[in-house]
Amino acid sequence: MYRNKDRATSESNSRGRLSVGRWAAVLALSVSLTNGCGEKKAQTAPPPPPEVEVVEVVPQDVPITKEWVATLKGLVDSDIRAQVAGYLLKQTYVNGAVVAKGDVLFEIDPRPFQAAVEQAQANLEQAQGGLEQAKAGLAEARANQQRAEAGLGKTEIDVARYTPLVKVKAISQQELDSAVQANLAAKAQVEAEKAGVATASAMIDARKASIVAARAALEQAQLNLGFTRVTSPVSGIAGIANAQVGDLVGPQTPIPLTKVSTADPILAQFAPAEQEYLTAVRSVGASSPNARAALGRLSFDLILADGSVYPHKGRLQYIDREVDVRTGTITMQVAFPNPGNVLRPGGYGTVKAVVKTQKGALALPQRALTELQGRYMVAVVDDQDKVTLRQVKPGDQVGSLWVIAQGLKPGERVVVEGTQKVREGMQVVAKAYQGSTGAAARQKQ
Repeated sequence: MYRNKDRATSESNSRGRLSVGRWAAVLALSVSLTNGCGEKKAQTAPPPPPEVEVVEVVPQDVPITKEWVATLKGLVDSDIRAQVAGYLLKQTYVNGAVVAKGDVLFEIDPRPFQAAVEQAQANLEQAQGGLEQAKAGLAEARANQQRAEAGLGKTEIDVARYTPLVKVKAISQQELDSAVQANLAAKAQVEAEKAGVATASAMIDARKASIVAARAALEQAQLNLGFTRVTSPVSGIAGIANAQVGDLVGPQTPIPLTKVSTADPILAQFAPAEQEYLTAVRSVGASSPNARAALGRLSFDLILADGSVYPHKGRLQYIDREVDVRTGTITMQVAFPNPGNVLRPGGYGTVKAVVKTQKGALALPQRALTELQGRYMVAVVDDQDKVTLRQVKPGDQVGSLWVIAQGLKPGERVVVEGTQKVREGMQVVAKAYQGSTGAAARQKQ
């Protein structure tokens, strides 16, 4: 009896455990089916269209700016060299100081040149004394000529008087012959005295020439003495001296004593390509004869080595006479005011100028373009907010803008933010671009 009861109890417990197992299996299957349905629903639901920022392509006048790397040069960069050889006695300026035209920079030992001046002065005085002697000799020669001419006159009178007397036998033939011989001697004496006068005149000319030579030698000696004081030919900034007191310097010294640069205004020298030069000429409406004056109306900016923009505007100063056949560039120099000599020769910077204004240009922020294997693509959003990928041809870059030469039409909308999220034919949510549209847009406003 007890065994039957125990068997009944065991069967009852087994049925209970089986029921619990079935319910657990059913519950697990239900959960599995529920999760499966949820995952299937999440997979089949389409994602929402991505949001992108677009800009409308609007024609505008875009200033085309060009930039060139420039080297700063003084308006005048003068090498200061010794023009006479000698020992350097003194440096009379402070290295790097501003000097005026005519200021003495160095002094060379003047004693040898002072002695040369004194010698040249003595030679000049000697030549002048020789001239006075020559003048006295000429006066004496002329007096002798006059006496000879007077004697010649007497002998000619004697011959004229004796000739008829001989015919009438009033005097002898010997007296006439003596008178004739005396006349011939007087003529010879006159010619000799004339030669003496000519010689004295030539001596005067020679003395005058020697005076000119002596005076020139004196002036040269005085000039050399003046060269012992080395002066600045221009006003500007004097560099650090390359010679020291006691050095032997001269015209053949390979390195200049120093350099003086006129730095206000200062020149920015650069070399644009020939095509850029011609573009700039045409942009200002200049023909060949007045290209220089037309380019002179351009305004230039200077970006310094630290990235700051120089506060003063520059104007074209010089254009070289030729295009370099090796590089295809032409050298130009722009003058910038330089108060206080802040900018120094030898520095570097970037010169930029608006060379032309492109009318009705279509410009986009540069970030709207995507480069793919040398091709530039943009994402165009149509009226149904669908994306079309289109190849475009960019032109000039203007600040943060890129002028589009081909591939866009006015009024089209182009994706600027979110280009990485779109593909051909995709539906998007287009919003207005919130960033800056660059210099051209600001100019339009």
